[in-house]
Amino acid sequence: MQKRRSFRRILSYVKPYWFSLMLNLVFNLITIFFSLFSFALLVPLLNLLFKTEAIEVVAKPEFALTSDYLMSYLNYMMSNIIVENGHRYALVFICVVLLVAFLFRNIGRFCAYYTMAKVRVGTIKDLRQDLYHKTLILPLSYYSKQKKGDVMSRITNDVQEVEVSILNWIESLIKDPLTIIFYFAFLLSQSARLTLFVLILLPIAGLVIGRIGKALKKESKETQNRLAGITATIEESISGLRIIKGFNAIGYLNRKFGEQNEAYSRSLLGVHRKRDMSSPMSEFLSAIVVIIVLWFGGNMILGGGSSLSAAGFISYIVVFSQIISPIKSFAQGYFNIKKGIASADRIFEFMDEDEVITEKENALTIKDFNHEILYQNVTFRYEKDDVLKDINLKIPKGKVIALVGESGGGKSTLADLLPRFYDVCEGCILLDGHDLRDYKISDLRGLMGIVTQESILFNDTVFNNIAFGMENVSKEDVIEAAKVANAHDFIMEMEQGYETNIGDRGMNLSGGQRQRLSIARAVLKNPPILILDEATSSLDTESERLVQDALSKVMSQRTSIVIAHRLSTIQHADEIIVLQKGQIIERGTHEELIALNGVYKKLTDLQSFN
Repeated sequence: MQKRRSFRRILSYVKPYWFSLMLNLVFNLITIFFSLFSFALLVPLLNLLFKTEAIEVVAKPEFALTSDYLMSYLNYMMSNIIVENGHRYALVFICVVLLVAFLFRNIGRFCAYYTMAKVRVGTIKDLRQDLYHKTLILPLSYYSKQKKGDVMSRITNDVQEVEVSILNWIESLIKDPLTIIFYFAFLLSQSARLTLFVLILLPIAGLVIGRIGKALKKESKETQNRLAGITATIEESISGLRIIKGFNAIGYLNRKFGEQNEAYSRSLLGVHRKRDMSSPMSEFLSAIVVIIVLWFGGNMILGGGSSLSAAGFISYIVVFSQIISPIKSFAQGYFNIKKGIASADRIFEFMDEDEVITEKENALTIKDFNHEILYQNVTFRYEKDDVLKDINLKIPKGKVIALVGESGGGKSTLADLLPRFYDVCEGCILLDGHDLRDYKISDLRGLMGIVTQESILFNDTVFNNIAFGMENVSKEDVIEAAKVANAHDFIMEMEQGYETNIGDRGMNLSGGQRQRLSIARAVLKNPPILILDEATSSLDTESERLVQDALSKVMSQRTSIVIAHRLSTIQHADEIIVLQKGQIIERGTHEELIALNGVYKKLTDLQSFN
């Protein structure tokens, strides 16, 4: 059932290219017609060479869409040519006609391949695009449970397997049945008795071939899962190379990868052996079938029990040998599709993941923030345990709210609920009087700028990293944002200035430089709400000073939520919220909390802060 459902969903991606499929059908029919025509010419050619027919002008046959008419008309034409011009001229004529027939046959084949290429490429392009879009819209919670390498494997390896296996078979599904039907119709018109014998014989061979592929789907899915594991290990190794080298873990990871590689290779070997077994076995079975037909048909002719001539029988065998290939291709395609369906199952398993963060059908539009953000009785949990419990918090427009507390206390989670990276489990968050879930997600996030502890930069130019996600941005605007973020001077010292590529994740820059680019990006966006998640905690003193100066300029006249590790950075916040185990235990200004002599005071004392 799952197999049929996955196949139908793949077909839904093929559907937009129906016109190209129709053209493919037409060109395949042209190819089949000229193939049969060229094979039909063998009879008069053989009769001419062996001079087995009397040279006389026979009556012109009446037109009909049958192979009998084709054969009779060729006989009529050849008889006239031989009588009027002789045998040698007739031989030249047949050779020229054969050449033209093969020319048109191969033009038809090329056009069939040409139109099918658009279907294959377009289908895979659309499928991969949908997978990438799904990757972007799935909630952050999904990636906390799944390996990134597994997702990458589905978008790359599994999609490639669908193209190689399923789309190849769809191509065969159009071409091969047509070829088989028309060829069999031709054979039936030549000798009904011999063709009926063939029809009994072929399914027996087909059943034997079909039994080989029963276990392939299961093994193929296991193989793809193992490959996803390898991809995940490679991705994690490249990302964590500094730690791997620093902890002398090269040998450990090399052994781990070797075990994964060995398991994948064993699994892949089994798949290849089963798949490759079908080709020599089907070829051997085909040879047996042809030999049996030769024996049976030869006995019919020798015994005088058939109206088929010796030349006609040779033509019959040639056409029959040609029909073996599409039958074998169709059977082989069905065998290979098991592997493709296993990949399709993995693809649609990912596509069917619950998006969790959904948008209402008639969501409200919001372009500006005017009054306040209100957390009302907010409770949130990732799985079973509450991460936030009964949070009530009011953030007026233009105020700076700082979140402090121990690690794991819920600070980042509290901030992540605002742009709807997650949705509350209980209670609600109101923005200007409306629940966040009432707004369009893109509009809501458009109100916010985010600067995190780990600067998220991309392998692109400085300009494109600052202007990330924004359109029609002038260079002047980017430069102005960089100046506000104290980034302009070090950018201009780079070899190509704003057009310098900063490397993967900005690895060509220092931590402070990366952070200032992130701030410049937030400045350029010019959001009314700013979320700063421990933006200076990993910096040295000098970098922190520059970044803090940039943040001070950015935060002026904006509503800011600051998650702070270094308490020295949030002394002047309008309100400081102290979180512990998901609950607000203290709140107030810096002076009020110091006077309270509670948790906040202890935290400041630990940091030797006056």
